[in-house]
Amino acid sequence: MSDQFAAPAPPSDGIDWSAHNGALLLIDVGDTDKVNTSFGEKDAVRANVVILDGPDAGTRHDDTLIFPKLLVSQLKSRVGQKVLGRLGQGQAKPGQKPPWILAEATDADRQVGVAYLANGLTAPPAAPATGKPPF
Repeated sequence: MSDQFAAPAPPSDGIDWSAHNGALLLIDVGDTDKVNTSFGEKDAVRANVVILDGPDAGTRHDDTLIFPKLLVSQLKSRVGQKVLGRLGQGQAKPGQKPPWILAEATDADRQVGVAYLANGLTAPPAAPATGKPPF
């Protein structure tokens, strides 16, 4: 007899953006959220994120919250879509850290994204998820 129940996913520890600076990301944008944090209510985007190149290529962050303000602004109008872009940093304002941004994918980046999608989104191992139901 086969087991019809899946085990709960372990909680997500989020994404360390600095560890993926310069990496090609495929972001499947699920929804927008307002989240209460220790800094007050913040806008966030809930998404599945896959690192497509670099030392962590194939790493998935399923059902994760994205908080960096400029990333949120780039993704919130893309709910239900897949966004391909290269993670980088913009210009810092005085006294602040540089913001995280997505640069538009090049033709070579698009080829990597298409090749990954052709594999049915099943090749890389999944990273821990938040435990919330998928969107």
